[in-house]
Amino acid sequence: MKEGTSTLIGRIVIKGKIEAVTGLRIGGATGGLSIGNVDLPVIRDSLSGRPYIPGSSLKGKMRSLGERLTGAPQNRILNSANQVYIHVAEDRDQYDQYWVNPIFGTMPASGDKAWVMPAPNRLIVRDVALDADSAKRLAEAKTDLPFTEVKWEAAIDRVTSAAAPRQIERVPAGAVFGPMELIFNLYLKNDASSLFPHLLTCLALVEDDYLGGHGSRGSGKVIFKELSITYKHGAAYIGKTSNNYADLADLQTNGIEWLSAQMKG
Repeated sequence: MKEGTSTLIGRIVIKGKIEAVTGLRIGGATGGLSIGNVDLPVIRDSLSGRPYIPGSSLKGKMRSLGERLTGAPQNRILNSANQVYIHVAEDRDQYDQYWVNPIFGTMPASGDKAWVMPAPNRLIVRDVALDADSAKRLAEAKTDLPFTEVKWEAAIDRVTSAAAPRQIERVPAGAVFGPMELIFNLYLKNDASSLFPHLLTCLALVEDDYLGGHGSRGSGKVIFKELSITYKHGAAYIGKTSNNYADLADLQTNGIEWLSAQMKG
């Protein structure tokens, strides 16, 4: 394929579920829009009122951890007030150096530093709804708020020792979200072998880190479970037989070998 074009060779689809090992909080709107008017509410689906995991939260966490692992330079200020910086490839050499760029996407510089990306970003991450069984269990459990618990914390002033209590809404530990769906687009012949394994690395990094907020204080530990992988050829878009994996470690060990066999078939 000619560099700079975006012909779809195929797609790798990962499906599964996300289980909250500890309470999970991904923030939503505060004030009058929140249920119960807690200080820090979770994000909820507007129609069902159930909490969910936004695809942007999962993808952003995966990218952030991938950047830390590779040492990609944080060369653009996203939010100066909160000291948030992101990596943006400044030229083609830097784009090729860090695999986070082709997987998660970046913008080429304009003007004198203009350069052509060989292909678009590869990864699509869907929103993940609360699993129906978990929703039923939480409804029957009569939690503090519909489907969630309220965790009290206190921010301590290091100078005066004054305590400022606050309410944090979380989805309780044991809740399951699914189906999760990650779409990995293949545009270059070596994408499956050179880039896709790094996607699995990012999932493993999330498992050993946290998702959402307040992770350093116990919230947000998750595991990926009941995983399956499907390969679809781009030209005919014919789905190959899906293969199932118990957990991420199993997928990392056996999934690439299975995928290679499907692509040759």
